[in-house]
Amino acid sequence: MFCRLLVTILSSTILTTASGQSDDSTQGTFVSSEANPWIMPRTEFGRPDFQGNWFFGSRTPLQRPQNLGEKQTYNEQEAQAIELSLRDRLARQDAPLDPNRDAPEKGARIGQEADDAFLGHYIAPVLVKVNGEYKTSVIVEPSNGRIPQREGFQDFYAKQRAAGLSATDGPEGQPLSGRCLMFGAAAPSLTPMMMNPNLQIVQTANYLMIMTEMIHDARIVRIGDEHHVHNTPQWMGDSVAQWEGDTLVVHSKNFRPEQSSIRSVTISEEFELIERYTLVGDNEIHYSFTVSDDQAYSSSFTGERILTRNAPEEKVYEFACHEGNYSLPGILAGARRLENEQQ
Repeated sequence: MFCRLLVTILSSTILTTASGQSDDSTQGTFVSSEANPWIMPRTEFGRPDFQGNWFFGSRTPLQRPQNLGEKQTYNEQEAQAIELSLRDRLARQDAPLDPNRDAPEKGARIGQEADDAFLGHYIAPVLVKVNGEYKTSVIVEPSNGRIPQREGFQDFYAKQRAAGLSATDGPEGQPLSGRCLMFGAAAPSLTPMMMNPNLQIVQTANYLMIMTEMIHDARIVRIGDEHHVHNTPQWMGDSVAQWEGDTLVVHSKNFRPEQSSIRSVTISEEFELIERYTLVGDNEIHYSFTVSDDQAYSSSFTGERILTRNAPEEKVYEFACHEGNYSLPGILAGARRLENEQQ
């Protein structure tokens, strides 16, 4: 039910990233310019402090539109034109519906204009710079900005369908988002989101906890540890991390195959994810990721974007999702009735 909300169009609040590289010799100073050195905030144990509430929504698509080919960035004029188009579209969505409009024809598709207008305002109609550039896609490698999907790959749900099982045969066939268990990609921050794209980070010397607002998923990363030897599949995988200077590198594997998402990132049991978190300002994290899965993809792919700190008064609230669970009896009963009518 929520899968249709995973809209990946073009990027969010106006941001600019600081330039320069973290260097141990600066003793914690990330120099954004010679005139205005930036002091990286650190925890009491001397590591970059990622704690707080962060926004990971974006209007930059995960994959580059095919008509753009190898074009990796927009210039200022192109970015302004895209932003103008986005503002115009939001203005049209905001316009009142004609109360005297005709009723739809029998059997016609009924739209959700009010919902669409509401969703459109989660993210500002502006593009975000990453490393000083307007990216045409989150994915930067391969060079075409596209996911290198392996032809013929069947994920968990495709295998179910091939075996004759549908989403209405039982609760096990329902998508995770419909059951309010998980939402979006195996790691939610991988993909740009248009609804509730917020996360909270809590940090200690040995752990980093990332809680995503939708659907209240908490991933606990063990810093300085190794992967479990039992290789038991887990929701959101088994995550460990190491410090490379001031960048936290997180390696996750052993994901449950049910976390495959046809609308974002399909996965198999071999899915692995490497993420890199780097503070580039008081209110910005440069986030990059590399996905590998020999079953699902012909090669690995890499993406990058900016996470933005929310204002102090903006909190991450409980996401009290229940629709897919309370509606399940009706979903299954309706399917059984259709089956009886077709006999």
